[in-house]
Amino acid sequence: MNFPRPLLAALLLGVLAARASARTDTFYVAPGGNDRGSGAASEPLRSLPAAIEKARQARHHGANDVRIFLRGGDYPLAQTLVLTQKDSGLLIAAGPDARPVVTGETELHRWSRSPGDPGVWQTEIPEAGDGKWVFHELFVNGRRQSRTRVPEAGFFRVDGSIVTNQPTQLRFHPGDIHPEWAGPGDVEVIAYTAWAQTRNQLRRVLPGASIAVLAGQALANTAESNPRFFIENAPVPLRPGQWRLDSRSGLLRYRPEAGEDMTQAKITAPRLTRLIEIRGKAGAPARDIVFRGITFAGADWELDGGSDIDPQAATERPAAVQARFARDCAFERCAFERLGGYALELGRGCQDDKITRDEFRDLGAGGIRVGEQNMDGALSSPCGGHLISDNHIHDIGLVNAPGVGILVQLSASNLVSHNEIDHTFYTAVSVGWTWGYIPTPCRGNIVEYNHLHDIGQGMLSDMGGVYTLGLQPGAVVRNNLIHDINDFIYGGWGLYTDEGSTGILFESNIVYHCQAAGFHQHYGRDNILRNNIFAFNREGQLARTRVQTGISFIFTNNIVYFDTGAMMTGSWGDDLEMDRNFYFDTRAAGAGNRGLEALDYWRKRGHDLHSQYADPLFVDPRRFDFRLRPNSPALRAGFGQIDMTGVGVRPASAKNLDGGG
Repeated sequence: MNFPRPLLAALLLGVLAARASARTDTFYVAPGGNDRGSGAASEPLRSLPAAIEKARQARHHGANDVRIFLRGGDYPLAQTLVLTQKDSGLLIAAGPDARPVVTGETELHRWSRSPGDPGVWQTEIPEAGDGKWVFHELFVNGRRQSRTRVPEAGFFRVDGSIVTNQPTQLRFHPGDIHPEWAGPGDVEVIAYTAWAQTRNQLRRVLPGASIAVLAGQALANTAESNPRFFIENAPVPLRPGQWRLDSRSGLLRYRPEAGEDMTQAKITAPRLTRLIEIRGKAGAPARDIVFRGITFAGADWELDGGSDIDPQAATERPAAVQARFARDCAFERCAFERLGGYALELGRGCQDDKITRDEFRDLGAGGIRVGEQNMDGALSSPCGGHLISDNHIHDIGLVNAPGVGILVQLSASNLVSHNEIDHTFYTAVSVGWTWGYIPTPCRGNIVEYNHLHDIGQGMLSDMGGVYTLGLQPGAVVRNNLIHDINDFIYGGWGLYTDEGSTGILFESNIVYHCQAAGFHQHYGRDNILRNNIFAFNREGQLARTRVQTGISFIFTNNIVYFDTGAMMTGSWGDDLEMDRNFYFDTRAAGAGNRGLEALDYWRKRGHDLHSQYADPLFVDPRRFDFRLRPNSPALRAGFGQIDMTGVGVRPASAKNLDGGG
């Protein structure tokens, strides 16, 4: 189209004017800066709150976008930093080659040798004696150190069951708990029951009886008799790397590990439980706030009323970084470490946010939490559409063992892809937060190309690599590599469709070395499992709990390959469809081989009529190379080769940040 010259000139002038008005202001921050300065590169500010205030002033005076660059070093926060809709369009990023740390920690000084034990060092925390600052975590040169623990290794056992009357009583074996440990709340009793944990301050010990009275409720769980417990922060001799804070005297004592120089060590404790909040409003969300290359570290956990009940997934533990009504915000190439609860939460009203290429480590509870538990809030202010991709989440659940790597609650249309999650004590990825068949906004979530391994580690029970709950129309779980799921007494499963899980497609996953089974369905409807490999799972390969009416699941074109345990465990009825699968038990006939016998029995019941009992011919199954050889009978029967070369965190590229397979 040809424009008249006067009109064309006017259009060009309009474009130039728009570009001129699109102003971006930049501020710099450095630990040695001055908050009274301008924030220019030559005159950096000292603190992040001061930079935020400068950014708001710049926006008020016409800047469209504002950038804050942090140079390397620590940036302590005196209080939680709150960003709102007026901070929309803000970038907070690390400067070139910088590793800035936004922290809630305070460095502790004035250490001296203990008069009673020269191997122990001590300092006074006057605020602890006043009850104003009683912390639960201590870090030495950035390393989490533990409070005193009794027993030193392993656990005590409850003598019978926990009595959940008010106040809660725990019967212990003589000598496990000392009456003098009870007092103002310093000593805590931590108990595990199946998939749950409770933490209570020790209030008193009944005279003449081995019964401890706890500060709050505990969980009675019939799935585990004589549950385990241990004691923290008891006044017992310190072992290397242990510490104890006496809240009455304010005395903090620490025994260094071998090689630690207390005259040079950096010792910190957290003052905050929450570092950052993005706090938009319904109808006025905070938009386009981006954190890039920032480390968030040093947040504590609380024990409100002296008691914490963690019934599942540590959902009662808040996150150190939280967002509400945040839209198109992002956390890119950040690190989350030394935190007491969850690391990052996208809560009510959050839409289309991105969590990409981050590392989550050394966490008290879980990594990422999305959505909420409250149905009314989830329906009125939906949370969803998030990209959670290329993150590494590991070494979590250090305070609340049931913490989950990625927990998606009442939230829809999230893409969880290319993450690596390992060394957890509970589930890696959990999706859904309803039990049974009630309607839910949890739908259309995709979990793909994730590497999930070393899950459970024998600590808790009843968990999965991918764990689902409730109705989930449109949900897809595909191309995940899941292995080494280990439970305490039961329930280390690779794919676990729990209470009412319905409408989920599981496709092209490889699941091996799970303690209980590669797949377990408690109960649900209309789930589809196709083109998956279940190999070398130990107690069983496939598990069922509850028979019901309708189609529980369709199991087709899968490979089940094993050398121990049974092919199928639990309760199996006719409420399912199974056919065109490959089964193979590598044990020699008469040496425990159960595969062919199980398949023959199953066929007599009308299932797996076109399935085959044959070696699928993996390339090298003993080295977990489950590619199929060209002459594989499974390939000839239509099984699709599963490509795991792109599973887990991908090499960095701009394209990867957009997600997808």
